[in-house]
Amino acid sequence: MNVLFVTSECYPLVKTGGLADVTGALPLALAALAVDARVLLPAYPGVREQLASSKNGATIADLFGGEATLVDGTTATGLKVTLIDAPHLYDRTGGGIYAGPNGHDWPDNHLRFAALSWVAAEIAGGRLGKWRPDVVHVHDWHAALTAAYIQFDTHKKRLRATRAATLLTIHNLAFQGLFPESTLAELRLPDEALEQGGIAYWGKLSFLKAGVRWCDAVSTVSPTYAREIVTPEHGMGFDSALKDRAEPIVGIANGIDLAVWNPATDSNIVATYSKPTSAAKAPNKVALQAELGLEPDANAPLFCVVSRLTEQKGLDLLLAALPHLLARGAQLAVLGTGDRKLEKGFRRAAKKHPGRVAAVIDYNEAMSHRMQAGADAIIVPSRFEPCGLTQLYGLRYGTLPVVAKVGGLADTVDDGLTGFQFEPVDQDQLTAAIDTACDAFATPVVWQRMMRAAMKQDVGWGSAAREYRALYERLLQARR
Repeated sequence: MNVLFVTSECYPLVKTGGLADVTGALPLALAALAVDARVLLPAYPGVREQLASSKNGATIADLFGGEATLVDGTTATGLKVTLIDAPHLYDRTGGGIYAGPNGHDWPDNHLRFAALSWVAAEIAGGRLGKWRPDVVHVHDWHAALTAAYIQFDTHKKRLRATRAATLLTIHNLAFQGLFPESTLAELRLPDEALEQGGIAYWGKLSFLKAGVRWCDAVSTVSPTYAREIVTPEHGMGFDSALKDRAEPIVGIANGIDLAVWNPATDSNIVATYSKPTSAAKAPNKVALQAELGLEPDANAPLFCVVSRLTEQKGLDLLLAALPHLLARGAQLAVLGTGDRKLEKGFRRAAKKHPGRVAAVIDYNEAMSHRMQAGADAIIVPSRFEPCGLTQLYGLRYGTLPVVAKVGGLADTVDDGLTGFQFEPVDQDQLTAAIDTACDAFATPVVWQRMMRAAMKQDVGWGSAAREYRALYERLLQARR
């Protein structure tokens, strides 16, 4: 079975969040199940140079305003990748892959990610190289327009069984790829794409809606989130469109790369360990406290946060609960970037409480490993969370998660067994969960029992990969 992953980011080549971790690890897990999975990705600056091997493939004379070349290659881990080398779209400096140096989205993002989707549809149609997918698996809004290009493909035969099956995975429904309706003319789509049931969305057009409307199936990254997003409370305006689908949304919980996230072999941490005990983690806690300027106190429960600093992640609630956390004798270490107000808030807290609070306003992959190894617990107080990965890393490292009971957090953390859940998502309940965690930390026999349960949890991709393969098979069977 051939499967094309279409994504805007992929670890280890380029990463801004959990989407990259999924698209970098799941194809490798599928390979063990006889799936030839390849990842289609823009060739942002420096990406090709990271490939272990590469060669030029098909050329495209005009990809939304300039020439492009496909580059086929593999990473050092054996991940098969096809890059879209289109300098006029992706060769940007001074900003990120989505936004410029001023923090605002690149003004031509509709073309940059339409190009990604258009190339995916051309590969699916067998017009760019010999390899052709049986299934096109698109991820989030950046790739969802693929479904529209396949739907309106003037080259295809009209028999349903002749085209690839399509699957949209929604990693975060809050990001919907919204652009002015006037941009439709630039996207190489007919006017009928905006007609009732198409990609029109409250006076704009939505890339994500193309995937919801025309993909054969829609999945998301945890069972609870799949149930949440068809409700007005969590549907972000898309609940009606999702409920209108003939088939229910499929929820498959994410895993993590057990080779990358392994405390027994992790080269990013001071002392590797495999035993689920505080003593085994102790050298990493000492090192993290020293690195961050925290007091060298083994008896203080050290909570960490590794996250985008946004209200979605509930970190304004943590700032409000911080005085209580410190009153319990605990410490807090924060790593992340995001809303300026929250960045300033955590910086002020670190300045006000030296030795007790540390704030590293940065994206730092190596430090995120050191946080997981050195902290006693990780706080994830999200107001909504499709799946979440940091709590899975915490389980793997014996760093007990304190999580809101929403989305994938509810599915992956067992309250009182592998971590601590709270609901509703407000300051009082977060404070109560911090109290419960501090009480457990003060009772070593309880904490060690929970660490053992956490580190035994299966957080790898094996189960999810089997579920995805079964879903692919169902989609192909429906075409026969």
